[in-house]
Amino acid sequence: MKKIFLSLLLAAPAALLCAQSVGKGGISPEMLQEIRRGNPANATTTALGNALAGTSINQLATNANNPDATDTYFSNRVPSKGITDQQSSGRCWLFTGLNVMRAKMIKDYNLGEFQFSQSYCFFYDQLEKSNLFLQAMIDNASKPMDDKLVEWLFKNPLSDGGTFCGVIDVVSKYGLVPAEVMPERFNANNTSRMSNILKLKLCEYGLTLRKAVAAGEKPAALQKRKTEMLTTVYRILAICLGEPVQEFSWTMKNAEGKPLSTKQYTPLSFYKEYVGKDLKNSFVMVMNDPTRPYHKTYTIDMDRHSYDGAQWTYINLPMEEIKPMAIASIKDSTMMYFSCDVGKFLDAKTGVLSLRNYDYASLFQTDFPMTKAERIATFTSASSHAMTLMAVDLTADGKPTKWMVENSWGSSHGHQGHLIMTDEWFDEYMFRLVVDRKYVSPETLRLLDQKPTVLPAWDPLFAGEE
Repeated sequence: MKKIFLSLLLAAPAALLCAQSVGKGGISPEMLQEIRRGNPANATTTALGNALAGTSINQLATNANNPDATDTYFSNRVPSKGITDQQSSGRCWLFTGLNVMRAKMIKDYNLGEFQFSQSYCFFYDQLEKSNLFLQAMIDNASKPMDDKLVEWLFKNPLSDGGTFCGVIDVVSKYGLVPAEVMPERFNANNTSRMSNILKLKLCEYGLTLRKAVAAGEKPAALQKRKTEMLTTVYRILAICLGEPVQEFSWTMKNAEGKPLSTKQYTPLSFYKEYVGKDLKNSFVMVMNDPTRPYHKTYTIDMDRHSYDGAQWTYINLPMEEIKPMAIASIKDSTMMYFSCDVGKFLDAKTGVLSLRNYDYASLFQTDFPMTKAERIATFTSASSHAMTLMAVDLTADGKPTKWMVENSWGSSHGHQGHLIMTDEWFDEYMFRLVVDRKYVSPETLRLLDQKPTVLPAWDPLFAGEE
């Protein structure tokens, strides 16, 4: 700071340095007195304050008589073997998508606790997302830095989170390998430092590309620059995660550990032999967003993991039309990709998600009446985590009372690695479900013929992307 400017600041009146707001919107001494009078000290608030001085809010608000915490029976359940663990990473979407595919492979071939390599897919996901960002920088270079999309891109150059369309993009293009062929490394399980380094590099490259476009650089030269940039990204990923295999040998073993076959594969040949499904045309994503009209289709700008990938289309449906699809899939022993706002009313010890887990209203002597639509519109609830929906408990007349998901937080978390949610919780905090087309009615499938409404990447429902 220059001395002459500093002297002017020192000489300036306080009113100039800290301008007072116009009007009566601030907290005046009189208002503060009124607020205090509305909160007189009493034995109850004193006792609660003392208790919370050394106790978490959830512990004190726990509903000790909640019957939802002990009911673990399910009338319909898809068999599964082994619980995965994403550890300190945001790869729930990837674990969930791969868990859907591995469950079918385990069933079809009578395997033991088989897993696909999450690291292999994650490597290419991060490379593809880096290219998506860099190409978006070129495509939008003429827009100013304060343009909403350009701002969003620089704030979100890369993420370890994602959606099922990312699983489809990566697996369809690069294939799959067994977990033992490319096992997890520290930086796959702990992604934050690697992600921060890559984001810093990508933002630097983004500025470089904008300057190159402004200087009139030709498209071919820009693509050459981008290739060189991606070479550096590839090197960072390879050092952190290991370089993806291009060919490998794998021995299939049944549930008893008996070897069945040993073959040479490429990742794509392995995917085609053991999954063999046209993922891009096999699944439908439905969502429940009460802030928008139902029976309409929507797509989210930049809601893809690769530049040449599919922009996912969502069908917005009421819950009473989503649940029958889920029930039909579970009854047919088919797991589903499922996303929700997992942090709301979760009892981590029991793994139960219930609106009756915690009584915040009694603790703080106020209610919390916002609807699902109001929570979405105010950014207080959105999809935050993906899991694999695999069980439902039905009454005699076919009504669901609770649901269960296979989680990716390890076998020691929740109910033996699973989370159990009441049907009421499901209504309030479930957001998206990916189902096989064969469980979707023809009437609903016809909705995909609509031209989808394009929503911005910063839309409230997708701001907390899993």
